[in-house]
Amino acid sequence: MSSKIAAKNKISRPEQLKDLIVDSIQEKKGEEIVVLDLRNLEDTVTDFFVICHAQSNTQVRSISDFIMDNVVEKSKEKAYRYEGMDNLEWVIIDYVNVVVHVFVQEKRTYYKLEELWADAVETQVSATH
Repeated sequence: MSSKIAAKNKISRPEQLKDLIVDSIQEKKGEEIVVLDLRNLEDTVTDFFVICHAQSNTQVRSISDFIMDNVVEKSKEKAYRYEGMDNLEWVIIDYVNVVVHVFVQEKRTYYKLEELWADAVETQVSATH
């Protein structure tokens, strides 16, 4: 595939990538999906955080793997990097402009990531998008 065609197929806007990620999480039954819009905050490292949790480490893996596979399939975007696939308690998938956090419920409750970014615009996503 030529680089022009590959570039054309890539999602160019963070909002579209965020929506594709949210859809992927919903398809794998991720719970309490929250999108934090960080674009109007100073000194942030990304445009969006997408946060969800799962009931087990197995489901964390399923959600995380599906996000990465589905995003590549539908947008040709590969994660810049990801971490947490060894212990599957908190997986971070970094797409530069969108960072995804997939927790087991206990770790999400403990770290309260949404509270750390309380100044961000927060959107709760319903179970059916």
